[in-house]
This record gives sequence, structure tokens and C-alpha cells, in this order.
Amino acid sequence: MASLGVGLHLIRKRGAGRSAAVERRNLLTVCRFSVKTLLDRSCFETIDDSSPEFVNFVSILEHILSHRLKGQTTWFGYESPRSFWDYIKTACSKVPHNCIRSIESMENVRSSRAKGRAWIRVVLMEKRLSEYISSALRDFKMTRRFYEDGAIMLGEEAGLLADTLIGLNTIDFSFCLKGEGVDGSCPAVIDYTPYLKFTQSADSISSDEEEMRTMGSSGSESSTPDKMATAASIFTEQSNLVTKCKRFEQKYRMALEQKGYLEELVRLREAQLSEAVSHNKALQQSLADTHLSHSLEKEQLEYIVLELQDQLKSFQSLEQLSADMSLSQTSLEPSHTLSLEARPGPHWPHQGKEETPSLRGLCGSLTSVASYKSLAILKSSECLASPATEISSPGVTPS
Repeated sequence: MASLGVGLHLIRKRGAGRSAAVERRNLLTVCRFSVKTLLDRSCFETIDDSSPEFVNFVSILEHILSHRLKGQTTWFGYESPRSFWDYIKTACSKVPHNCIRSIESMENVRSSRAKGRAWIRVVLMEKRLSEYISSALRDFKMTRRFYEDGAIMLGEEAGLLADTLIGLNTIDFSFCLKGEGVDGSCPAVIDYTPYLKFTQSADSISSDEEEMRTMGSSGSESSTPDKMATAASIFTEQSNLVTKCKRFEQKYRMALEQKGYLEELVRLREAQLSEAVSHNKALQQSLADTHLSHSLEKEQLEYIVLELQDQLKSFQSLEQLSADMSLSQTSLEPSHTLSLEARPGPHWPHQGKEETPSLRGLCGSLTSVASYKSLAILKSSECLASPATEISSPGVTPS
């Protein structure tokens, strides 16, 4: 029983591997067919969201980019489904001048699948789809982190896919990123009917050949050589006219497409010019505001500098005044002592009495005492208040 279970497991595994290989091969084949149909259709009309060939191509590309894509592991250990946009925005972040940031900032595109569809349309209009795919495939570690084994993006077919998508750079696409095609709620369904071939059986082929032979034999019997020549010339002329008409029609359609492309380009450039003019006006306004604020700050700083200079001058004048006062005080102290010496002694009034020898002796003693006190004060003031004079003239001593 165990060997039977192992055998069944191996058979199932081989069957799954074969089905996966068939799925990869079918997707790549259908992708090549869809690119070819887009190239053929672009010769006659402009490719937009309403084109069924484009809708089918986008569905095929979504299936290829989502083939065996790993789920996103949550905190609880479950895997939630992931869109191919998570891989593209990580693997293509190093592409120069990429559009990933602009797509992330689009307001009407919110879901991850819608952002992936918007990215496909933007890179097709930029003619850089193959460049993005090639850049993503070069980062093999990132690709392996997002895809499981057996995915198309991990196989050798991915390089062929990038080479196949180069042909789309010759097509001028025109899309609206606000339509229903960008809506992420609609599933991507592939229509295989345009790529199926009708195979006839051998019996039907043989019966058709017999009918053609009988018709040819009956026609040859009833026709003459002149009629056949005229019919051949008429047929050749008609075929030449048809080919010329088709050629002119193709040239007219190409000119019409180029005209539409140039008109769209002019409209885009006008929109960019108006945006640049508005941005320039905003910059000039900000520059004027900055200049005004700079001039105001400069005036304030000049006023502050002048005020500081006035304060400095007032401080210097106060210091000079204090220095002059100190010098005047030191110069006035000796004169004060000298005035004390020159001051006359006390005059005692006689009050109408005659001077006696005893009164004269008392006045003389009082005068001598006053002079002695003034002399002592002068000596003490010279010793305390004017030491500089003593240092300058050490030989002179007060008498």
C-alpha cells in the first residue's frame, strides 16, 4: 500500500509538471500571437483601450507576470494573494527615469492590480515595456524571492518574452488611465479564439480539389485563347489596382495615426508648458517674498547695529567721565589740605574789652594748636592719597 501511494504521488507530480510546462508554453505562444496581431492592427488604426487585441494582450501579460507568484505571508502565518505590481515596483525601482512613483501617487488607482494595469499602459505609451521586464529579470534574487519554482519569470523563456516585447516599441499607443480598463475589480480573461486554427480532414481536401478540377476543365473547354489572355490581363490590372489601393490606404492610415500622435504630443507639451509657467510664477512670487523678508531683516539688523553703536558710545563717555572725576578728585585732595593750612586762626572778638597779656597768650596757644592739627592732617593725607608723588620723588620729605 505504501508503494502504491508513493507511485500515485509520483504520477501526480509528473502530471502536474507536464501541465505546468504546457501552460507555460501555451502562454508564451499566445503572447507571441497577440504581439503579432497588435502589430498588424496598428497599421490600420490606433491602438487604445477599446481595441480587443490590446485587451487580450494585457490579459495574457497579466497571466504571465502572475504565473506561480508567491503569496504574501501575514502575521498569523497565512498567505494572502499578491499582485504582480508588488514585484514590478520592487524589481524595477533601479530603472532610470521610471514611472513607479507617479503611478503610486495616482488618486484614482488604489488597488494593487489596478496599479499594475496602469503601469502596463504607461510603459507601453513610453515604449519601455521590454526595458522594464529585462531590468526586472536581471535581478534574479529578487525574482526568486517573489516567484515559485516553475514560474515563467524564472525560466529561460523569460528572456525570449523580453525580446518579443521589443516589437511593441514601434506602436503608438493611446490610453486613458481613468477608464474601466484600469479597474482592478475586473478579472483578466484570455480569449483564445483568434489564435485557433481550423484543420481540414483529408476527405474534405480531396473533395475540394476535385471540384476545382472539374470547374477548371469546364472553363477551359468553353473558353478560347483570346478570352483567356484578356481575362488574364484584366485580372493582373485589377490585382495591381487593388495592391496600389491597399498601399495608399495604408499610407493614409499611417499619416492619420501620425497626425493623431502629433496632436496628442502638442496637447501634452501645451499642458506641460502651462504647468511650467504656473510653477515659474509661483517661484517668482516666492522669490519676491524672500527678497522682501530679506530687506526687512536687513533693515532690522542695521537698526540694531546703530543702536548698539550708540550704546557703546554712551558707555565710553560714561567711562571717560568716571575717569575724569577720579583724576579731579585725586588732584583736589592736596589743594584741600593747603586751604586748611592757609585758613587763618580763630578770631576771638574782644566784645568791647581791652586785650590783656593773659588773653593774648591764650589766643597764641590756640593758634599754635590749630596749626599743629592742620599740619598733621596734611601729612596723613599725603601719605594715604598721593603715593605716586612719593615714588616719583623719594628724596623729598615733608618738613
